[in-house]
Parts: sequence; C-alpha cells; structure tokens
Amino acid sequence: MNLVYAERRARLMKEIGSGIVILATASEATRNADTHYPYRPDSNFWYLTGFTEPGAVLVLDASRGKSILFCREKNLEREIWDGFRHGPQGAIDTFGFDEAYTVEELDARMPDLLAEQPQVFWPVGRCACFDKQVAGWLDGVRARFKLGIEVPACFGDVVALLNEMRVVKDDAEIAIMRRAGKISAEAHARAMKATRPGMMEYQIEAELLHTFVRHGARSPSFESIVAGGANATTLHYVGNQSRLNDGDLLLIDAGCELNGYAGDISRTFPINGKFSAAQRDVYEIVLAAQLAAIEVLKPGVHIMEPSDAALKVLAQGMIDLKLLTGTVDGVIESEAYRQFYMHGLGHMLGLDVHDVGKRKVDGQWRLFKPGMITTVEPGLYIRPAANVPEALQNIGIRIEDDVLITANGHEVYTSDVPKRIDEIEALMAGG
Repeated sequence: MNLVYAERRARLMKEIGSGIVILATASEATRNADTHYPYRPDSNFWYLTGFTEPGAVLVLDASRGKSILFCREKNLEREIWDGFRHGPQGAIDTFGFDEAYTVEELDARMPDLLAEQPQVFWPVGRCACFDKQVAGWLDGVRARFKLGIEVPACFGDVVALLNEMRVVKDDAEIAIMRRAGKISAEAHARAMKATRPGMMEYQIEAELLHTFVRHGARSPSFESIVAGGANATTLHYVGNQSRLNDGDLLLIDAGCELNGYAGDISRTFPINGKFSAAQRDVYEIVLAAQLAAIEVLKPGVHIMEPSDAALKVLAQGMIDLKLLTGTVDGVIESEAYRQFYMHGLGHMLGLDVHDVGKRKVDGQWRLFKPGMITTVEPGLYIRPAANVPEALQNIGIRIEDDVLITANGHEVYTSDVPKRIDEIEALMAGG
C-alpha cells in the first residue's frame, strides 16, 4: 500500500512539473477540557502519505523529485502516554519518504526549500494560520534578495489539483471502499432484523455501531441518521432519541469509515415488519426511481442523466399519489416536486462522504469514468400540508446505494442489504 502513496506523490509532482507543494495534516481538536475528539488526518494529506499521526507537514519538491515529511520526534516518554510515534527515520523506513525531519525544524528549513522555486502550491485560503506561516517562509526567502536568491513568482491551490486526482479511484481505494460497503450493508441488515415497536432510535444506532466496530471500522463516516416516523421527513435528522412506534417507517442513513474511506447506505422499512398500503405505494415509487437512475450509470454518461431519470419517475409518482397535479414535464419545469423531493440524486464518495470533484468541467457536466464512485439516493418526504392526503402524511423514504462505474457499466457494491419490499419483510420476519 505504501507504494500506492508514493505513486500518488509522484503523479502530483509530475502534474506541477517544477515547484514545491506544502500540505499540512489536520490539527487535533479539543472536545472539552483536556479531552480531544478522535483524531482523523486531513483527507488530502492521507491520500498522499498514508501517515495518520497529527502534527505533520508534507513537502513535495517537484523540481528535485523529492518527498519530505516533517513529523513529531520519536519520544519514548510521550509514547508511554499517547502511543507509538514513527519519528522521522521511521517515516522514511515505513512510508518511503526521501527525507524526514522533526516538525520543530519546519520553520528553519522551509526558506531553503522555497528558494529558487518557480512556484509554490498549498491549500490557499483554507486556514488563515497556515497562510500566515507560508507567508513568513516566503518573507524568509525575500530577505536573501541581496544574495541573488529568487522567491517563487507563482502561487497555486494544491487542493484544486488533488480534488481532480481523487475523482477516479485506484484499485487500492476501490478494494477498501468495497469492504466499507460490505460492512455498512451488514450493519443495515442487522438493524432491520433488530427493529421492533417500542424500541428507541438510539438502540438501533447501537446495532449499526456494533457491526462497524466488530469489523475494524472504528467510526461511522458521518453521524448516523436513525429516523422513525415523522423524523424521517427531516433530511439530516440525527437526534436518534425517539421511540419507534408500531405502524411507522424507520429511515436509516448510515455507513462506516474504513481506513479513511466512507460507506453510505440508506434504507427505509416498517418498524413492525409489514408495509401498509400507503407506505408500499410511496416506497415503490422511490425504489423505481433509484433503479431507473442506476440503470443509466456507465462511462460517458454525464452526471445529471441519472438524476433526470429518477426525477421523471418521482414526478409521475407524485401525480399518481395525488400529491401534485399536471404533467410530468410541468411538475419538473415548475419545480413543484421540491415540496417532497428537495435534494439531489447523490454525491461522489471516497475519503470524504461528500467527496471531491467539480460537477462541471470546462462548462459542461462531468462525464462518468471507470473508477468513479457515486451514491444514488432518491427520496420522498411527505410532511402534513393542505395538498397531502392523511394516509400519506409523515412518510419519509430514502433508498441509497454506493455505485462504482466500471469499464462496461456499473457495480452496486452495497446490494447485500435488501431493498425490495418482499425481501425486507422476509428478513424482518426471520429476525
């Protein structure tokens, strides 16, 4: 795996040709008093290094073809309290950097590294403190102008370059994401089997977390949504404190994070194990919309085509349910559908659950390529309103899978968890 990181660093250096890249990992964050949040590296830093310790800075010297890491020193006393540290030599031996130094040496060494470089890239504007630090290093180079030392004349945002690199996943990433998808699917199936009227939403959340951790995914990729009844009509509901009532639906949107990569699945199912007639009608529309969108996915298709396919199905469904009137085209053109479907079809998936990549390239919708991974997650959220039949009120349904674009089409690698009505009811009946 470490060879993969070295290849990514080499690819980025080739992309910029000459110059220098500076990229710091994420800082540790205090939760309260002397307690910290669980540490997670910056996604771009992780993508290029695989190095997960805090307090590190990566420097890529494309002009000389060198990768340099600044990291915490090897310190046995701190390791007794906080755990293992690689230290500079360990970072070279384990991760394949050409050079490594303690992070305390960063300020002293950076002016030399920046001197005579034609350009410098860093995450411009993302962190005012880091921008100020880079400016200080550049001032250190300018101070040598009487010696004929040149300061970089061009500045660039390395995040923009890395975002494009990360859009198409390599084989190592795909393998991890398939595994994250399998774990996430198993967690959803476990939650379905455990759900009974009278339970609390947080008890079902515990079933998800149990499966994640049991398989080595120590955290969810985002705060899990476990939304019973009317709570499911709130898109990002994360209270997870309500009781699950007989006759209601339960919407779960959750996924694990494995080695930094996100799973993201949504399923909606009846708390008592049996869909009512009204719930069934709405559910079948959302499922048909999702299947229509997935069917479109293949290389060369632009990213809005699956969305358009799903929206036509949803619009017709809203008319059939008498939630809206008129024609499918009219409902879409007027955006009347947004009363019940107010989000997009999906998002890219990777090191970030809402992963990187522009939706448009050179003014045109981005085309899908093999190796891209997207979610497909249509939904209907029916809050009480004058135009809503009573039987449909407070029904919220979302169905989401993770889909890899392949050379010949697509792969739904989260399909292990049921989503057809008969399969859901059979799983829940089996307990």
